Amino acid sequence: MTSFVKAGIPVLSALLLAACGNSASTGSNADSSHQHQPEPAAAATAQPAALQLKDDQLNAVYQQYQQLSEALVKGDAGAARIAANAIEVGAKDLAGGAQTASTAAAIVAAADIAAQRTAYASLSNDLIALVKKSGVSSGTLYVDFCPMALNDKGGYWLSTEKGIQNPYFGDQMLTCGEVKETIQ
Repeated sequence: MTSFVKAGIPVLSALLLAACGNSASTGSNADSSHQHQPEPAAAATAQPAALQLKDDQLNAVYQQYQQLSEALVKGDAGAARIAANAIEVGAKDLAGGAQTASTAAAIVAAADIAAQRTAYASLSNDLIALVKKSGVSSGTLYVDFCPMALNDKGGYWLSTEKGIQNPYFGDQMLTCGEVKETIQ
């Protein structure tokens, strides 16, 4: 019996401490909810303004371009095909978007991720020109450049983030590159 009591004391102590901890955290709802939720003003200042291009159709194409860029960064050829297919469809309706649609079709038909990344360079150049012509209503776009892409010929791409996420090399050289231009 004494061994039972000796073994039970630490268990009861742990239960009491746990119960005390729970009652202290739930004792004051106003204080505990305030401590665990971020302040709205702090969350709003951490987020950059959402990008909005002046041309709504181009804005929709750009959203798919972001998906394509992310897929190439991750090395996901299937996701890159899906995004490029959406770009092809959307670019057909853009003024001056015929070349962009054709290049997107080449990404869809590409045999592997390396071929997709090569075609991505042309697509990026097309979109950079279209975005500059259209303009930005809100937010910021960065024109990034990797000098090692395309066998050291270099390649450009668009990004809404100042940090480099290289779609030409993915995780092999994720941060290779630099911001060459800012479009606002």
